[in-house]
Amino acid sequence: MDRLLSVSMLSSNFGKLDDNVDMVNKSEADWFHLDIMDGVFVPNISYGLPIIRTIAAKALKPLDVHLMIVDPDRYLEVFKEAGAQLLSVHYEACIHLHRTLHRIRALDMKAGVALNPHTSVELLSDIIQDVDFVLLMSVNPGFGGQVFIEHTYNKITRLKEMIVKSDSPALIEIDGGVNQRNAECLYAAGADILVAGNAVFSAADPQQSIKELKV
Repeated sequence: MDRLLSVSMLSSNFGKLDDNVDMVNKSEADWFHLDIMDGVFVPNISYGLPIIRTIAAKALKPLDVHLMIVDPDRYLEVFKEAGAQLLSVHYEACIHLHRTLHRIRALDMKAGVALNPHTSVELLSDIIQDVDFVLLMSVNPGFGGQVFIEHTYNKITRLKEMIVKSDSPALIEIDGGVNQRNAECLYAAGADILVAGNAVFSAADPQQSIKELKV
């Protein structure tokens, strides 16, 4: 399948949000990646529903919403109404993950499971058929601009083997420390979707950076 790039708006300048959304719209990026942090599940607070609604009103590409919050089941409908088209919840935050995934799909969103760096992909073996995409965190969640964890390559390989063996439709998304130096290796290892924020918004030419990340 085609290589996909989801631009993380956490690294954008929120004082120029309209300009940033317009840039992503005009770029070769495929999705907007929106990180929702509650200060409990991760040691940081990001942005909430008003920002998502603002981006959704202007976005010409799907919203890929990543919930880094406790008890995400309380908010599935809320994020759907705010404009999410893809919604990922953390394995570590869901007591009844199978139920949560099916609720997300019932709301007509793509259902994703996110795994922290320490969480084994083998824990998904019993629900991999119920997942549209798996979001592997390649940094410890909570802050942008962190250094990529090299062990992620091994996790990608193992997860891809599981997906192929089970004939699952799940895609593999990588979030954290993605840049032009490791993008090609990540795709080669089996990743389908890369999330990039700092590598895009710190570049002199963000649109060119996005293009380079998809080569």
